[in-house]
Amino acid sequence: MPEVLMDVEWPDGGREWLYSPSTVVEDVFAAGAEYPLPVFLELTRQAMTEASDRVQARFGFRCPRAAATLAGVEATAARLTDGSTDGVVRVAGFRR
Repeated sequence: MPEVLMDVEWPDGGREWLYSPSTVVEDVFAAGAEYPLPVFLELTRQAMTEASDRVQARFGFRCPRAAATLAGVEATAARLTDGSTDGVVRVAGFRR
């Protein structure tokens, strides 16, 4: 199962590589696209759930790294939300 790293730029200008155990992130997100933070969070939940489901179907267990990616995204989103604006997250690209 191919692993994918997704390069994201957060609303505060920080950049991070996010891990996915599956190429599903390339189906959900587009390189160069910008997503409002709440939309990015929801799409990440969907992508990491589907990726973990694929791991479970193939190997018989859910992917702890996908769960860790989701937890990290949720923590960053909570830190960046200031009540007045959520900003946008840009997906800079992917790396396998």
